[in-house]
Amino acid sequence: MKLVFIINDIATEKDNYTTIRLTRRAVDEGHEVSLVSLVDITYESDGALTAPASRPRRDSYTDDADLLSDLQEADAPRERIALGDQDVMMLRADPADEVVERPWAHGSSLLFAQLVADQGVIVLNDPRKLTDASNKTYFQQYPELIRPRTCITRDPVAIRSFIDEEGGKAVIKPLQGSGGEGVFVITDGSGANVNQMIEATIRFGYAIVQEYLPAASEGDLRLLTLNGRPLIVDGTYACFRRYNETGDARSNISAGGAVELVEPDADALSVAAIAGPKLIRDGMYLAGLDVVGDKMMEINVDTPGGIGQAEDLSGKDFSGAILRDLEHKVMLRDQYRGRFSNRDISMM
Repeated sequence: MKLVFIINDIATEKDNYTTIRLTRRAVDEGHEVSLVSLVDITYESDGALTAPASRPRRDSYTDDADLLSDLQEADAPRERIALGDQDVMMLRADPADEVVERPWAHGSSLLFAQLVADQGVIVLNDPRKLTDASNKTYFQQYPELIRPRTCITRDPVAIRSFIDEEGGKAVIKPLQGSGGEGVFVITDGSGANVNQMIEATIRFGYAIVQEYLPAASEGDLRLLTLNGRPLIVDGTYACFRRYNETGDARSNISAGGAVELVEPDADALSVAAIAGPKLIRDGMYLAGLDVVGDKMMEINVDTPGGIGQAEDLSGKDFSGAILRDLEHKVMLRDQYRGRFSNRDISMM
């Protein structure tokens, strides 16, 4: 299987990224793997889409850090590949990383990805719906039952009004962003700092303000889904609790949070069941649901992470399960070539 990952930049990849774990596992299984920056794609005059790709140079690696070191070596060659010749393209670039320096990059890459899908490559997650999911307004399309009460605005007066309606407690964050960056938890003790939090959030765009869920103080669950359903291997869910014992309200791993493997409770599974039909309809092959109690706080469909953490905590081969599922999709694509859309194939 020829597998290409579209990433932000090989220089900014980290060894705890899901992309690197999947790459190493794919190399172990003998697949041909390429990593391409979203800003390096060329639409050729004959309609071909090409890009210089970073390629693993060995057949196996000790661990993820060993693989990443090989890819990031100063003398590591890059080989130009035809994206239309690949079997699967996985879109793994984080749009939040491009907002300041390259705000044009993510949208352009999704348009290129749509063209690649039209050439018969299985593109995941579906690039047409990822265009709709370019910021957190996509989250509001999921059923109200599983979402916290929310206000999206740049109006400080409207934000203060919402906070007052919530009894002085709320969570405010940028509409675009990830990894817990720019997240403020407003409580009764925030006082005069509330205005500063609001100003800092709306400085670069819209703010999303959500009801404060007390259970969030104990962390949240990251539940990974595949084909719109919780990812399970040998009876173990790809699910872990993220928490922070430093006093930081954010439980994101990138914000210093810790993790522990857990089995999702009935509330979390109910959230996943309700979110599932839309994930399937939108071709969101791999997603990360961030759950607190019976609410989904966020949904990550651009760069859902946590595969490495789930594997390290459980000893289960979630990466292998994903690769076997991709192989199955390639087989279906070859057998039914042209009869199903990319979105259909992406969730079969």
